[in-house]
Amino acid sequence: MPDTESPLFRPLTVRSLELRNRIVMSPMTRSHSPGGVPGPDVVEYYRRRAAGGTALILTEGVAIDHPTAVDNPRVPHMHGEEALDGWRRVVDAVHAEGGRIVPQLWHVGPLWGAMTADVDPDLVPMRPSGVWGELGVTSYGEDYISRASAPTRAMTVEDIEQVVAAYTDAAAAAARVGFDGIALHGGHGYLLDAFLWEGTNLRDDEWGGDLERRTRFPAAVVAAIRARIGDDLPIFYRFSQHKQQNYEARIAHTPDELKAVLTPLKEAGVDVFDASIRRFDMPAFEGSDLTLAGWAKKVTGAHSMAVGSVGIATTLRESRLQGSAPVRNNVPELERRLGDDEFDLIAIGRLHLADPSLATTLRNGAELPEFDRAVHEAALI
Repeated sequence: MPDTESPLFRPLTVRSLELRNRIVMSPMTRSHSPGGVPGPDVVEYYRRRAAGGTALILTEGVAIDHPTAVDNPRVPHMHGEEALDGWRRVVDAVHAEGGRIVPQLWHVGPLWGAMTADVDPDLVPMRPSGVWGELGVTSYGEDYISRASAPTRAMTVEDIEQVVAAYTDAAAAAARVGFDGIALHGGHGYLLDAFLWEGTNLRDDEWGGDLERRTRFPAAVVAAIRARIGDDLPIFYRFSQHKQQNYEARIAHTPDELKAVLTPLKEAGVDVFDASIRRFDMPAFEGSDLTLAGWAKKVTGAHSMAVGSVGIATTLRESRLQGSAPVRNNVPELERRLGDDEFDLIAIGRLHLADPSLATTLRNGAELPEFDRAVHEAALI
């Protein structure tokens, strides 16, 4: 489809954020920021995608200032002057190429200490109820599962208040740096998501129980951020049904339950729901071909963003196991759904690693690249 007709290249405005098209670089952990500081290679990595025509970059997960936010020393931070100076250089480089960039603030919650045993033994992961949840289909190995599944204590009210404050401080720091919005990772079994899922939130106080109470903690984080940063910048919120420890888990079994989860988040200040699934065109519920992003938009009236296997024949988990991912030209289906206003944005991950100029490739109708994990995940190219 010529770019003049393609809904991929329609502009979009969300609060103060003006986007030249609907193409978003999906957040992907890269682990190239030693000591939490993004360096010149990170600057160039993001700049190249903006120069290639991508409208919006959602950064890899960025650690908030909390002792158990992340256990990977190469994940970037959103605290400390050295890290913030690094991010200023990233933001300036992306803006110089006409792109926009939003950081994805991150607390891994129940998964802290699972990646490595080299963590402070006096600290414990932040978990709503001290449990990791029922193990299901997962791509993690035995060592990871063994560390992650060890029971710990439940978060105290003081813990909750400290984490809310840490998220808020990180959002304020991002705004000072010059980012174009704030994104929260509220999916995949990480901390915000752990409160939403009944498998990890077994609390019987105001922070757990039914769906409404399980939504209170992530809604409190969003509300505190909105109060701190004001009305100018948009807030993106990533959510998912699946968890890293259980791909078959669900936070909502029906559209009504999804509405119960997402509506308080929208009311707290979310502008765009980032519906994380394995394939962007997967139906979310029986009886409809509407996707999770489509349902998020329908039940809340907010903007939504789809993600998952654009131009690729295998899911992320499958490409990790197989090492590569054959091309699948599902762009016409993507354009159809965007054109029907089922969702507003499309986040693309692996193809952005394979082709920094992906937006230009799509605009020109050129051949899509094949993703090779050994090549495209090995370095910031």
